[in-house]
Amino acid sequence: MASSESSGDAGRHQARDLEKQAVPSVSSARGNVQGEGYQDQHQHQPQHHRHPGGIIELLKVEDGEVYEVHPEKNPKWYQRLLDAGAEENGVKPVPLRQRTNRRYNNLFTVFFTGLLCLLPIPTGMLATLDFGLSLRDASLIILFFSALTCIPPAFMSIGGSQTGLRQLVQARYSFGLYLVTIPLLLNAATITGFTLIAAIVGGQSIASLNPDKVSVSVGIVVICLVAFAACAMGYRALHWWERWTWIPNLISLVIAVGCGGKHLHLQTPVDPPTAATVLSYAGLIAGYFITFGGTVSDYSIYHDPNTSKWKIALYIYLGLFTPSVPLLVLGAAIGGAVPNVPSWASAYEVSGVGGVMFEMLTPAGGFGKFIMVLLALSVIGNIAISMYSVSLNLQMLLPFFARIPRFFFTIVTMAIMIPCAIHAAEQWETSLENFLALIGYWAGCFDAVLIDELVFFRRMDFSTYDHAIWNVGRKLPSGIPAILASLISMALVIPGMAEVWYTGPIAKTTGDIGFELAFVVTALFYIPLRWLEIKWRGHL
Repeated sequence: MASSESSGDAGRHQARDLEKQAVPSVSSARGNVQGEGYQDQHQHQPQHHRHPGGIIELLKVEDGEVYEVHPEKNPKWYQRLLDAGAEENGVKPVPLRQRTNRRYNNLFTVFFTGLLCLLPIPTGMLATLDFGLSLRDASLIILFFSALTCIPPAFMSIGGSQTGLRQLVQARYSFGLYLVTIPLLLNAATITGFTLIAAIVGGQSIASLNPDKVSVSVGIVVICLVAFAACAMGYRALHWWERWTWIPNLISLVIAVGCGGKHLHLQTPVDPPTAATVLSYAGLIAGYFITFGGTVSDYSIYHDPNTSKWKIALYIYLGLFTPSVPLLVLGAAIGGAVPNVPSWASAYEVSGVGGVMFEMLTPAGGFGKFIMVLLALSVIGNIAISMYSVSLNLQMLLPFFARIPRFFFTIVTMAIMIPCAIHAAEQWETSLENFLALIGYWAGCFDAVLIDELVFFRRMDFSTYDHAIWNVGRKLPSGIPAILASLISMALVIPGMAEVWYTGPIAKTTGDIGFELAFVVTALFYIPLRWLEIKWRGHL
């Protein structure tokens, strides 16, 4: 991907010149190993001695092995697939000389398109349907907390182009090689959960066209298979898809609102919200955005790092914020009107969000059905990027998985997601509310640890993310401070939780403040714990 989108010889010469520059080692208090290792990641890669015939040798990944292009070693069929645009690399670090993509605006479009779909609408509907908020109050909560909770993932996105490491590979420099498996599995489960929501909404939309003959389950299978086709080719295909498909998505959404918007003013009267209600719904919004901290760098590891870090962060921030807020507010408006529009209420009972959207498009007749198909397909971009990140997470579970082509893990991901989405669709609202609330807790811990590590211990020096140790457990941090700080935060998170099945003693007064406690407490405790580990080890 990167090489095909480089800016020409000038960009390649610049990258080579940068590689030749000596990278200054970090101060002795922070350890010299990291600074020296960063130079080695480009100049002293380990020698690979492979002997034919042994499956163990074929699957072995050398310490510090980075992504290199060796077309002469690939089978012809596989090389043809790569020549057609498929991505070869999975979780291996991308050396500086291969980070040449200067099309930075596709960092905006990959998230803008992925979220400009039906996915945010059901989350917005929860505000008025389940939490009893007015449209005005829901809109204010959405606007404020979206603006706030988009900041951590946008900040974390800087690391992709600067380090050439996937997001959960970066996490190894805080959580260690082995304990990173905990956030790895949680992140995979989180992304899968969002994918299930998108797949269910898309499936409901397809089923709404003919609910007597097409079930939601069939719609889910269709949506997931199309998304798999978009995801299977990898990085280049994803960026191409997300670069253009926002156009039909936007047109379809505008037409749907234009056709059915005349009923949106029929809002259900509600009492003024309590502080507990506001904070509980705010926690759902936090769970919606903060979890992108586990994926943002996956889409920028081939980008040239020689640009403003804040430019990259701004692209990601706008890509998350711009499509989500209007659609979350639209969802809140639809949720407030559903009980007062009989046809919408009936459609919601049968086909959920997809049914309501179909009713909104009814005045357009046959054209409305065509737009409904486009709306159903709008979630494909979101599911595709989710499948991509989950497949990378699965590839990190065992060391030798890095040798297995990423394509295989994409197939496994699809095989997991389809039956899970079909099952979750049976209890739609309960599944959505519980999922969004719970994911915010662990994501708050994860984001706090990675931000602390980068700001306080690595002093925004991305050269300390040494490629030579990315898969070397004895040289990476132990991960104990990160896990311990997260567990300590749980002592306050659990009393601060407000779920359908449990409300903690703190939450009974304040509402759900679990996410806020997870982020703040983890950030505070990680600093002294990690400092003690560095003192004991003598280096980062």
